[in-house]
Amino acid sequence: MAQPYALFFDIDGTLVSFKTHEIPSSAVQALTQAKENGSRVYIATGRPPLIITNLGAIEHLIDGYITTNGALCYVGDELVNCQPIPRQDVLTCLEDAQTKGYGLVVVGRRDVAVLDPKGDVNRMFRQTLAVKDFDVIAPLNKVMEQDILQLTPFFPAEYETKLLARMPHCISGRWHPEFTDFTAKGADKGKGILAMARHEGFDAERTIAFGDGGNDTSMILQAGIGIAMGNAIEPLKQVADYVTASIDDDGIAEALRHFGLI
Repeated sequence: MAQPYALFFDIDGTLVSFKTHEIPSSAVQALTQAKENGSRVYIATGRPPLIITNLGAIEHLIDGYITTNGALCYVGDELVNCQPIPRQDVLTCLEDAQTKGYGLVVVGRRDVAVLDPKGDVNRMFRQTLAVKDFDVIAPLNKVMEQDILQLTPFFPAEYETKLLARMPHCISGRWHPEFTDFTAKGADKGKGILAMARHEGFDAERTIAFGDGGNDTSMILQAGIGIAMGNAIEPLKQVADYVTASIDDDGIAEALRHFGLI
């Protein structure tokens, strides 16, 4: 049996199937066994805490969370890292969304606001991602009183570089053709792993990261071992140390067996 690792898992398309909207039983069993064998389990997601609603089957196994693509990391009630977007970049994106009429999710430190003139946000979050409790959204003016940790605009990739050129303090982590996640420069999942390692006292080299989308690239490169799911986008597979089976073909369990953690 290999020495324990700190394991980092993206949610959508990695831990949770896009087809069933659930964590496969094989993954639940594998994580339970890995935890019993001494490994730690962490979440690394683009989702803000408010909409992390699909991890009930493994919640008791989770040691900490990297959320909003690394902008907000915590262990229990203890804050590990919080990196807001500079206000001018927030205002630039908000004004652009209101002018051009595309959907935008504004993630504050405590609350989330949604601009959804065409219904794209509602359709994506309710249907494709099966987000529960999506009605728990706040008025925009309330959220704008808080630090803004992430902006999720709904537009195609070709417009992304044009808007980012006007938001010099932000980076983009796209994991779906219809939208992307903007965070402050220096806030990504890879940096989240480093922050968690410092806080928790483990070696960043003794980490394994699992992902499937573009916003997982930083942690796949940062982790001691980066694993792409079989259903991952091709660019992520190319930079991963190992490509496992897809989430729906027991990829989590297969990889943990391959590396001797279960």
